[in-house]
Amino acid sequence: MSESLLNYFNYFTEIEEHFQRARATSLFLLSPLDWALIETWKNSGVPLEAVLRGIDAAFEKWRAKRSRAQMVNSLAFCAQAVMVEAQSMADGGQPKAAASESAPFPADDLRRYLESNAAAIRQTGVPEFQQIAEAIERIAAEMPGAAADLEALEQRLTVLEQKVIALARARQSDEAALVGRRELESYLKPYRSKMSAPQIAMLELQFLERSTLETAGIPRLSLFYLR
Repeated sequence: MSESLLNYFNYFTEIEEHFQRARATSLFLLSPLDWALIETWKNSGVPLEAVLRGIDAAFEKWRAKRSRAQMVNSLAFCAQAVMVEAQSMADGGQPKAAASESAPFPADDLRRYLESNAAAIRQTGVPEFQQIAEAIERIAAEMPGAAADLEALEQRLTVLEQKVIALARARQSDEAALVGRRELESYLKPYRSKMSAPQIAMLELQFLERSTLETAGIPRLSLFYLR
């Protein structure tokens, strides 16, 4: 896949439009959490094709259900299917047996990932961050049970990441915040005329959150950064 296809404009908008088509409504707008999820896929190197396949697979499974009382209102519904497709592509396009029913990540890998993130947060030496590290360590101690529901685990990690972002932003100097804003404007300038206001707003949010975490020396907590 060419580098141009992995830029923010194409990666984000193609996923958004594909999800809208799968959902059979062009009026549905992705939420901030949906855009955060796309951000994690992009930064983790998940191929665009894997995301699109995952969306299709998730909706096929949903349509096969006898009862569909609830509409799919979040891209998170497709998260596990996307991870399965990404793994399949990484394995040379050969899906594993019963891939749709198996967990994408072994519990031991999840535990090590969580413990590593907690240790990195502790190493910052910032007292305000220690409660986040403790919460992550508690989740790690719940393995393998917590690995049984990756969607719930991802939601818990998202809440913790938002808390640590808020803490890091409160500690950020005016100068550092200004540098982040200038970098943001330089990055988004080529895309402002090609994207809608909601899309730009979501990109701004994700860029600034990532910049805040990097400045504070804190890793992203999403499962999609698990290597």
